[in-house]
Amino acid sequence: MSLIKQEHHLSERFEVAFNQIHESLKSIVKLNDDRFKVLLDMGARKHQIINKYYDDLKQYAKLRNSLVHDKKELGFYIAEPHDDVVKHIEWISTIFNKPNYALSIATKEVIFCDFEDSILFILQAIKEHGYSQYPVYQDNRCVGLLKTGDIVNWMAGNIINTVVDLTDIKVGDILRDVKNHPIEFVPKSIDIFSIEDIYERKHKEKVELEVVIITENGKSDEKPLGMVTAWDLIEIDYTVDN
Repeated sequence: MSLIKQEHHLSERFEVAFNQIHESLKSIVKLNDDRFKVLLDMGARKHQIINKYYDDLKQYAKLRNSLVHDKKELGFYIAEPHDDVVKHIEWISTIFNKPNYALSIATKEVIFCDFEDSILFILQAIKEHGYSQYPVYQDNRCVGLLKTGDIVNWMAGNIINTVVDLTDIKVGDILRDVKNHPIEFVPKSIDIFSIEDIYERKHKEKVELEVVIITENGKSDEKPLGMVTAWDLIEIDYTVDN
Protein backbone atom coordinates (compact mmCIF):
# COMPACT_ATOMS: atom_id res chain seq x y z
CA MET A 1 0.00 0.00 0.00
CA SER A 2 1.42 3.44 -0.92
CA LEU A 3 2.00 6.11 1.71
CA ILE A 4 -0.91 8.21 0.38
CA LYS A 5 -3.31 5.26 0.42
CA GLN A 6 -2.09 4.31 3.91
CA GLU A 7 -2.80 7.84 5.18
CA HIS A 8 -6.25 7.85 3.60
CA HIS A 9 -6.89 4.45 5.12
CA LEU A 10 -5.97 5.77 8.58
CA SER A 11 -8.22 8.79 8.17
CA GLU A 12 -11.15 6.66 7.09
CA ARG A 13 -10.63 4.22 9.97
CA PHE A 14 -10.49 7.13 12.40
CA GLU A 15 -13.71 8.62 11.03
CA VAL A 16 -15.53 5.28 11.17
CA ALA A 17 -14.43 4.65 14.77
CA PHE A 18 -15.43 8.17 15.80
CA ASN A 19 -18.89 7.76 14.26
CA GLN A 20 -19.30 4.43 16.04
CA ILE A 21 -18.44 6.07 19.36
CA HIS A 22 -20.92 8.86 18.63
CA GLU A 23 -23.68 6.31 18.03
CA SER A 24 -22.70 4.39 21.16
CA LEU A 25 -22.85 7.55 23.27
CA LYS A 26 -26.37 8.24 22.04
CA SER A 27 -27.39 4.73 23.04
CA ILE A 28 -25.62 4.79 26.41
CA VAL A 29 -26.50 8.30 27.57
CA LYS A 30 -30.08 8.24 26.27
CA LEU A 31 -30.22 12.02 25.89
CA ASN A 32 -32.37 13.85 23.38
CA ASP A 33 -29.39 15.71 21.98
CA ASP A 34 -27.23 14.60 19.07
CA ARG A 35 -24.24 16.86 19.79
CA PHE A 36 -21.10 14.85 20.52
CA LYS A 37 -19.76 17.25 23.16
CA VAL A 38 -23.05 17.26 25.06
CA LEU A 39 -23.28 13.47 24.98
CA LEU A 40 -19.64 13.14 26.04
CA ASP A 41 -20.03 15.57 28.97
CA MET A 42 -23.18 13.86 30.22
CA GLY A 43 -21.72 10.38 29.72
CA ALA A 44 -18.55 11.24 31.63
CA ARG A 45 -20.62 12.43 34.60
CA LYS A 46 -22.66 9.23 34.68
CA HIS A 47 -20.22 6.53 33.64
CA GLN A 48 -16.73 5.85 34.96
CA ILE A 49 -15.62 4.20 31.71
CA ILE A 50 -16.58 7.21 29.58
CA ASN A 51 -14.94 9.54 32.06
CA LYS A 52 -11.73 7.52 31.75
CA TYR A 53 -11.52 8.40 28.04
CA TYR A 54 -13.04 11.88 28.31
CA ASP A 55 -9.89 13.91 27.58
CA ASP A 56 -8.91 11.65 24.68
CA LEU A 57 -12.34 11.92 23.09
CA LYS A 58 -12.37 15.71 23.42
CA GLN A 59 -9.14 15.85 21.44
CA TYR A 60 -10.40 13.31 18.93
CA ALA A 61 -13.53 15.40 18.38
CA LYS A 62 -11.32 18.34 17.36
CA LEU A 63 -9.33 16.13 15.01
CA ARG A 64 -12.51 14.68 13.55
CA ASN A 65 -13.85 18.17 12.85
CA SER A 66 -10.61 19.03 11.09
CA LEU A 67 -10.73 15.84 9.03
CA VAL A 68 -14.35 16.27 7.98
CA HIS A 69 -14.82 20.00 7.62
CA ASP A 70 -11.48 20.73 5.99
CA LYS A 71 -11.83 17.90 3.47
CA LYS A 72 -11.42 19.40 0.01
CA GLU A 73 -12.63 16.50 -2.09
CA LEU A 74 -13.78 12.89 -1.79
CA GLY A 75 -11.04 10.75 -0.30
CA PHE A 76 -8.75 13.71 0.43
CA TYR A 77 -8.00 14.66 4.05
CA ILE A 78 -6.05 17.78 4.92
CA ALA A 79 -4.86 16.24 8.21
CA GLU A 80 -3.89 12.66 8.92
CA PRO A 81 -4.09 10.88 12.28
CA HIS A 82 -1.14 8.91 13.57
CA ASP A 83 -1.38 5.13 13.52
CA ASP A 84 -1.33 4.99 17.35
CA VAL A 85 -4.23 7.46 17.50
CA VAL A 86 -6.29 5.34 15.13
CA LYS A 87 -5.62 2.18 17.09
CA HIS A 88 -6.57 3.92 20.34
CA ILE A 89 -9.86 5.34 19.08
CA GLU A 90 -10.73 1.94 17.62
CA TRP A 91 -10.04 0.42 21.05
CA ILE A 92 -12.40 2.93 22.68
CA SER A 93 -15.02 2.21 20.02
CA THR A 94 -14.78 -1.50 20.79
CA ILE A 95 -15.27 -0.85 24.50
CA PHE A 96 -18.30 1.38 23.96
CA ASN A 97 -19.87 -0.95 21.41
CA LYS A 98 -19.22 -4.13 23.37
CA PRO A 99 -19.28 -3.23 27.07
CA ASN A 100 -18.14 -5.83 29.56
CA TYR A 101 -20.68 -7.87 31.43
CA ALA A 102 -21.10 -6.57 34.97
CA LEU A 103 -20.10 -10.01 36.21
CA SER A 104 -16.56 -9.24 35.02
CA ILE A 105 -16.09 -6.70 37.85
CA ALA A 106 -18.31 -8.39 40.43
CA THR A 107 -17.25 -10.16 43.60
CA LYS A 108 -17.88 -13.67 42.30
CA GLU A 109 -17.39 -15.75 45.44
CA VAL A 110 -20.53 -14.55 47.17
CA ILE A 111 -20.86 -15.93 50.70
CA PHE A 112 -24.53 -16.02 51.60
CA CYS A 113 -26.37 -17.47 54.57
CA ASP A 114 -29.77 -18.67 55.68
CA PHE A 115 -32.08 -16.79 58.02
CA GLU A 116 -31.86 -19.72 60.46
CA ASP A 117 -28.06 -20.07 60.38
CA SER A 118 -26.09 -19.41 63.54
CA ILE A 119 -24.45 -16.00 63.56
CA LEU A 120 -21.24 -17.91 64.23
CA PHE A 121 -21.38 -18.96 60.56
CA ILE A 122 -21.06 -15.32 59.50
CA LEU A 123 -18.30 -14.63 62.02
CA GLN A 124 -16.33 -17.56 60.65
CA ALA A 125 -16.90 -16.28 57.10
CA ILE A 126 -15.64 -12.85 58.11
CA LYS A 127 -12.53 -14.49 59.57
CA GLU A 128 -11.88 -16.58 56.45
CA HIS A 129 -12.88 -14.22 53.65
CA GLY A 130 -12.91 -10.72 55.12
CA TYR A 131 -16.08 -9.73 53.27
CA SER A 132 -18.25 -7.00 54.75
CA GLN A 133 -21.65 -7.89 53.18
CA TYR A 134 -23.61 -11.15 53.28
CA PRO A 135 -26.95 -11.76 51.51
CA VAL A 136 -29.47 -13.53 53.74
CA TYR A 137 -31.90 -16.12 52.34
CA GLN A 138 -35.11 -17.49 53.77
CA ASP A 139 -37.09 -20.23 52.03
CA ASN A 140 -34.64 -19.93 49.11
CA ARG A 141 -35.35 -16.22 48.58
CA CYS A 142 -33.07 -13.31 49.44
CA VAL A 143 -34.67 -11.32 52.26
CA GLY A 144 -31.92 -8.87 53.13
CA LEU A 145 -28.26 -8.01 53.51
CA LEU A 146 -26.25 -8.35 56.69
CA LYS A 147 -23.15 -6.17 57.05
CA THR A 148 -20.30 -6.56 59.48
CA GLY A 149 -21.19 -3.19 60.93
CA ASP A 150 -24.70 -4.47 61.69
CA ILE A 151 -23.24 -7.34 63.70
CA VAL A 152 -20.90 -5.07 65.64
CA ASN A 153 -23.72 -2.65 66.46
CA TRP A 154 -25.99 -5.50 67.55
CA MET A 155 -23.27 -6.93 69.78
CA ALA A 156 -22.59 -3.50 71.30
CA GLY A 157 -26.27 -3.24 72.22
CA ASN A 158 -26.44 -6.70 73.74
CA ILE A 159 -23.45 -6.73 76.08
CA ILE A 160 -24.19 -8.10 79.53
CA ASN A 161 -21.39 -7.70 82.06
CA THR A 162 -18.88 -7.20 79.25
CA VAL A 163 -19.97 -10.47 77.60
CA VAL A 164 -22.04 -11.12 74.49
CA ASP A 165 -23.48 -14.63 74.37
CA LEU A 166 -23.86 -15.69 70.71
CA THR A 167 -24.50 -19.36 71.39
CA ASP A 168 -28.14 -19.41 70.32
CA ILE A 169 -28.20 -16.27 68.17
CA LYS A 170 -29.29 -16.76 64.58
CA VAL A 171 -28.67 -14.60 61.54
CA GLY A 172 -32.37 -13.70 61.49
CA ASP A 173 -32.25 -12.42 65.06
CA ILE A 174 -29.78 -9.75 64.05
CA LEU A 175 -31.31 -9.04 60.65
CA ARG A 176 -34.64 -8.18 62.30
CA ASP A 177 -32.95 -5.53 64.43
CA VAL A 178 -30.94 -3.72 61.76
CA LYS A 179 -31.97 -1.22 59.15
CA ASN A 180 -32.90 -2.45 55.70
CA HIS A 181 -30.12 -2.21 53.13
CA PRO A 182 -31.49 -1.58 49.60
CA ILE A 183 -30.58 -4.31 47.09
CA GLU A 184 -31.20 -4.69 43.36
CA PHE A 185 -31.22 -7.97 41.45
CA VAL A 186 -30.05 -8.13 37.84
CA PRO A 187 -29.47 -10.91 35.29
CA LYS A 188 -25.98 -12.08 34.42
CA SER A 189 -26.43 -10.67 30.90
CA ILE A 190 -26.37 -7.07 32.16
CA ASP A 191 -23.42 -4.84 31.24
CA ILE A 192 -21.43 -2.33 33.25
CA PHE A 193 -23.12 0.73 31.74
CA SER A 194 -26.52 -0.61 32.84
CA ILE A 195 -25.27 -1.19 36.39
CA GLU A 196 -24.06 2.41 36.53
CA ASP A 197 -27.49 3.53 35.31
CA ILE A 198 -29.11 1.64 38.19
CA TYR A 199 -26.91 3.37 40.76
CA GLU A 200 -27.59 6.73 39.09
CA ARG A 201 -31.36 6.16 39.14
CA LYS A 202 -31.33 5.12 42.80
CA HIS A 203 -29.26 8.17 43.67
CA LYS A 204 -31.84 10.42 42.03
CA GLU A 205 -34.55 8.61 44.00
CA LYS A 206 -32.50 9.35 47.16
CA VAL A 207 -32.08 5.62 47.77
CA GLU A 208 -28.66 4.59 49.06
CA LEU A 209 -28.30 1.38 47.08
CA GLU A 210 -25.99 -0.94 48.97
CA VAL A 211 -25.29 -3.62 46.40
CA VAL A 212 -26.44 -5.07 43.08
CA ILE A 213 -26.71 -8.85 43.19
CA ILE A 214 -26.26 -10.71 39.90
CA THR A 215 -28.21 -13.93 39.40
CA GLU A 216 -29.01 -16.07 36.38
CA ASN A 217 -32.20 -14.18 35.49
CA GLY A 218 -32.21 -11.30 37.97
CA LYS A 219 -34.54 -12.96 40.48
CA SER A 220 -34.26 -12.89 44.27
CA ASP A 221 -34.92 -16.63 44.54
CA GLU A 222 -31.85 -17.54 42.49
CA LYS A 223 -28.34 -18.23 43.73
CA PRO A 224 -26.13 -15.11 43.70
CA LEU A 225 -23.44 -15.28 41.02
CA GLY A 226 -21.79 -12.00 41.92
CA MET A 227 -22.20 -8.69 43.70
CA VAL A 228 -21.33 -5.19 42.47
CA THR A 229 -20.98 -2.20 44.78
CA ALA A 230 -20.60 1.45 43.84
CA TRP A 231 -16.95 1.11 44.82
CA ASP A 232 -16.47 -1.67 42.26
CA LEU A 233 -17.59 0.76 39.54
CA ILE A 234 -15.07 3.35 40.65
CA GLU A 235 -12.28 0.79 40.67
CA ILE A 236 -12.95 -0.60 37.17
CA ASP A 237 -9.83 -1.86 35.39
CA TYR A 238 -11.41 -2.15 31.97
CA THR A 239 -10.70 -4.90 29.47
CA VAL A 240 -12.69 -5.99 26.44
CA ASP A 241 -14.55 -9.27 26.78
CA ASN A 242 -13.88 -11.83 24.11
